[in-house]
Amino acid sequence: MKIESYTQGTPCWVDLSTTDQEAAKSFYAELFGWTYDDNPMDEAGQNIYSMAMKEGSYTGAMYTQPQEQAQMGIPPHWMVHIAVDSADEVADRVEECGGTVVAGPFDVFDNGRMVFVQDPSGGMVNLWQGKSHAGAGVKNEHGAIGWCELLSTDPAAAIGFYTSLLGVESETATMPTGEDYTVYMADGMPVAGTMAMPQQVREMNIPSHWSVYFDVEDVDETFNKAMSLGGNEALAPMNIEEVGRLAFVVDPQGAAFGLITPLPDLGMSG
Repeated sequence: MKIESYTQGTPCWVDLSTTDQEAAKSFYAELFGWTYDDNPMDEAGQNIYSMAMKEGSYTGAMYTQPQEQAQMGIPPHWMVHIAVDSADEVADRVEECGGTVVAGPFDVFDNGRMVFVQDPSGGMVNLWQGKSHAGAGVKNEHGAIGWCELLSTDPAAAIGFYTSLLGVESETATMPTGEDYTVYMADGMPVAGTMAMPQQVREMNIPSHWSVYFDVEDVDETFNKAMSLGGNEALAPMNIEEVGRLAFVVDPQGAAFGLITPLPDLGMSG
């Protein structure tokens, strides 16, 4: 599905902070068939933002993790960006909604304007006002963003924050596994989700965080390919009733991401 614009509250972009950019590029190219458009992030051209492409459209990006992140003990990770109509207007309301502005708002060349925030449960997310770059140009196709969700230590606080800040609605249902799952709705379409962080993840001292699932044609085949390319299993392929088949992988540098083959009538709205 080709995308040209995003409704406020919709995840629109993901990028990878990694310790070995060239190795990560090779891994994801082999796994998803990505090619790359490398763009310098500074005048010296030493820091490169590699924008991943699928059939001529951007799907996400990756860059070398800044040293300060590594020194803080932050592992390689995928970061989710959520579309907003005005980064400045949203930033002005973050604190009253219970969150914290970490950085911004600031311009990213002529691509757009961004503010980096932390929700009240600790989840970090970028809010993106697209200008020349709205976000991913393709979704819900093999190797493209399929779904984004927040695993939260305080889902009630997180849900209140995102619904108030972004003007999205929420619908909560009990999954077949017994956990509550909240779906955010923008213009009546499901765009993202939030659930309580599983106890086994809490015990690993992992903070609240947003995750990305990439759509794939065959979860098992792609999962096995990821393992053969040096990835590690975080969650083996499994069926989720009324959702589809999914798995979770840790790439060779340590960044986790999901794979999903959703049921035909489910997917992410742009």
